[in-house]
Amino acid sequence: MTSSSKERYLESLRIVTEHIHNHLDEKLNLEELARISNLSPFHFHRIMTAMLGEPLGSYINRIRIETAARLLRYTDMEIKEIAYRIGYDTPSSLSTIFKQYYAITPSQYRNQKTYTIMKKTLKTQNMVLKAPKILEIPSKEVIYIRIVGPYGNPEYAKVWERLWGQIKEQKLFTKGIESFGIGHDDPKVTEADKIRYDACLVVHKPAQAQGDLGVKTIEGGKFAIFLYQGSYAYLGEAYDYIFGTWLLNSDHELRDAPCMEKYVSNPNRTAPEKLKTEIYIPIV
Repeated sequence: MTSSSKERYLESLRIVTEHIHNHLDEKLNLEELARISNLSPFHFHRIMTAMLGEPLGSYINRIRIETAARLLRYTDMEIKEIAYRIGYDTPSSLSTIFKQYYAITPSQYRNQKTYTIMKKTLKTQNMVLKAPKILEIPSKEVIYIRIVGPYGNPEYAKVWERLWGQIKEQKLFTKGIESFGIGHDDPKVTEADKIRYDACLVVHKPAQAQGDLGVKTIEGGKFAIFLYQGSYAYLGEAYDYIFGTWLLNSDHELRDAPCMEKYVSNPNRTAPEKLKTEIYIPIV
C-alpha cells in the first residue's frame, strides 16, 4: 500500500471515530458510519474491527460507558442527564450496561470515589501469517448452497455432502474441483442466526440449478492469497491480522469484492490443527 493509501485508511478511521465521539447522544447507525467512511461496503466492518481491536458496536458501547464514568466522577450532572447525553433512553439502561462493564452501578460509583474501574481487555493470539501470493485468478463456475446461521454449525457438513451428491447425480465430476466458501457477513457484527455463507464447488461442466442449489460465476481478479494452517475456529484471528496489520503495511488496496476461503484439506480426514485454508483477499 502506498503512503497515501495507508493515510486514506487511517483517515477513514479518524472520520468514523470522530463522528461517534461527537454524536454519542444519537442513535448511531452502522450503515451511515460505513457511508461516511468511504470504505468498500464489503470490507468496512473487518477493517474497522482490525484497526480498533474490537468490533465497531463494542467500541461504541465502550466509549459511551467510559464517557459516563468520567461524567460521574468529574461532574455533578444528574445520572438521568448523563444517560441521555450518551445515547441511552432511560437511566435504567445506563445502569444495566454500566454494571455489566464495571460490576458497580452508576450511583454506587459516584458515591465511592476511591473505587477503581478498568475496561475489559480483549485476549487475542498474536497471529502472524507468511507473506501472501499475489495472483490473477480467472472466473470460476460453481454450484452452491447458501447457509444462513452461525459459522461452523452442524448444517455445514450436511451442505457439503449435498453438494458432492450433486456432482455425482449430475455427472459433473472432473479433475480440478475446488471447495470455496464465501462468507457475506462478519460474525462480530451480524447476529449469528442471520449470517450468510455460500458453500461452493468449482465445476467444469454445465450444471443445473434446482431448489436451493444454485449455479453462479465467482468473478476473477487480483487476489492476495494467504495460507492459514489451523482450526477453522481461529480463522477470524487470521482476518484480523490481514486487515489490521498486513493491509496497512502492504502496497495494496482492497477492491469491491468479497473475500473467499479455499479449503485445501479434507476436514473429515485431517486434524483441526493441521487443516490448510487459503484466504483470498481481493485487491486492486
